[in-house]
Amino acid sequence: MIEMLVTTEAQELLYQLSALLEQELRYQPKASGLRLIETAHDNGLRMTARLRDFEVKDLLSLTQFFGFNTETFSLAVNFLDRFLSKMKVQPKHLGCVGLSCFYLAVKATEEEERNIPLATDLIRISQYRFTVSDMMRMEKIVLEKLYWRIKATTAFQFLQLYHLLIHENLPCERRKHLNFERLEAQLKACHCRIMFSKAKPSVLALSILALEIEEKKLLELKEAIECLQIHSKTNSRDLTFWKELVLKCLAEYSSSKCSKPNVQKLKWIVSGRTARQLKHSYYRISHLPTIPETGS
Repeated sequence: MIEMLVTTEAQELLYQLSALLEQELRYQPKASGLRLIETAHDNGLRMTARLRDFEVKDLLSLTQFFGFNTETFSLAVNFLDRFLSKMKVQPKHLGCVGLSCFYLAVKATEEEERNIPLATDLIRISQYRFTVSDMMRMEKIVLEKLYWRIKATTAFQFLQLYHLLIHENLPCERRKHLNFERLEAQLKACHCRIMFSKAKPSVLALSILALEIEEKKLLELKEAIECLQIHSKTNSRDLTFWKELVLKCLAEYSSSKCSKPNVQKLKWIVSGRTARQLKHSYYRISHLPTIPETGS
């Protein structure tokens, strides 16, 4: 085994990884429910993949606007997909469901209470017409359908662990080539496509990391990826399959034809109607970053 697996710190990280691997299947959306959404006709009466993806992009806009962590966004997407894969949600109720899942994720992951927005502000910024009472009722429904499990295993957690495990294996001068913020941005892009919710979180995270290592030609990490693949019990066929889909997704996301999460409408609403009522912390980040350019 390579050096990364023998240090005390690495052993602790591997222990955490094993714990996540044991739990991940419990927190995955129902595959049959996701397939129904993917095959549904866009007639305005049924939930479709397009509507789901638009909602997730709105949640990404909110995540960036408030300066929340990627962990919060990843958890919100997990909540949303698990709920949609179980329940027949009418398109007119999707906004309330999505915002409720987002608010639950915020309260579960954001450590500083002062950074958690009021529900009234969240609804106003999102330009929805439902009330706080409507959202609180929806929160309860979501929690019931998720069996009150608000600490789910997500692709972000795996990506973070994988990165920590192999980052130390790089010489200091090469570490800048494996930028975690870039990996986070790629994960966010994948979350905006419902197809990736069918992948095991561990496999999606490993696919993103392996693809980045190949692209940056970090050959010294090839053995590290193979070790992580073995530890995660990911077969080569699955890894190749999802790597190809990730590559295609990122290529499309980088193109001008792909619709990006739009934070402009949030800026307009804030500057026009709610600026005086919002906390100063809400202005920490006012734009959505693109995936950093590849460079050596």
